Amino acid sequence: MKHYIKNSVIIALCAGVLFSQKIVRVDGSSTVFPITEAVAEEFQKVYKDIKVVVGISGTGGGFKKFLRNETDINDASRPIKEIEYEIAKKNGIEFIELPIAYDGLTVVVNPSNNFCNELKVSELKKLWEPAAQDKIKMWSQIRESFPEKEIHLYGPGVDSGTYDYFTEAVVGKEGASRGDYVASEDDNVLVQGVASDPLALGFFGYAYYEQNKDKLKAVAIDPEDGRGPVYPTIENIRRGKYFPLSRPIFIYVNVKSLEREEVKKFVEFYIKNAKKLVSEVGYIPLSDEAYELVLKRFKNRVKGTLFGGEGSKGGISLEELLKREIR
Repeated sequence: MKHYIKNSVIIALCAGVLFSQKIVRVDGSSTVFPITEAVAEEFQKVYKDIKVVVGISGTGGGFKKFLRNETDINDASRPIKEIEYEIAKKNGIEFIELPIAYDGLTVVVNPSNNFCNELKVSELKKLWEPAAQDKIKMWSQIRESFPEKEIHLYGPGVDSGTYDYFTEAVVGKEGASRGDYVASEDDNVLVQGVASDPLALGFFGYAYYEQNKDKLKAVAIDPEDGRGPVYPTIENIRRGKYFPLSRPIFIYVNVKSLEREEVKKFVEFYIKNAKKLVSEVGYIPLSDEAYELVLKRFKNRVKGTLFGGEGSKGGISLEELLKREIR
């Protein structure tokens, strides 16, 4: 009997420790995930009593949890949409929107593909628009010089902010896309799909290409504005030359959660260490000025969105948007 009592006490004590542990809950974009994961690892080395749990539900899936008060922070590869903003108001959830890096959506093919080195935006539209479903099936239908072979498409699922941004930038309407492609919210699945399929074409965040350069070939994108095809590189993305597939990425913080010291500490740590860690995982950091403005936005608890609830946008100057708030 004493043996069982002793075990019960140990179990109860362990349960008490787990129950009292400070936890920061994050979910959302698979694109932003590598940054948040890196920040969480470094943060937990300093604050050993705080656990940061990071999930991947896609930007849209993450917002659903965030707007149900299930998470403290949502990783997002696009700005919040108007419908999500309205749900936040309805549910009494106030949030702070914090840009944390730049990304360039990277179009990739298999390394054995020796014919597709660049694509025009109009060709991408022809390939991905809703009208292409069950009709554009061959490489030769995109460009006559391409071989008459099947094209196999890989891309993010509909809950992904990357999907939203790509369809807005390429097709001209957010969410407008053919549905007959291999979809996943996990970019690693897309990487493996393209890497193992000689006839594949896919797209995802720049960091996943950077980490898998030996398995993939990036395609230069021609915006058809006279500048010619441009490859996704850190410099081209930072300078806005890789158009229209460059974008800012974000974290959204629940204001109520900031009443807990562990969440406040994590967000401050995130902003102050973002530049270094963003670069380490293959993304493009904001300017020093932008990070200072982001930190000021956080410390001043500036609520709402810089983007008017309009979702994905191209050609955005974050510095200018952030400066407008403090004029």
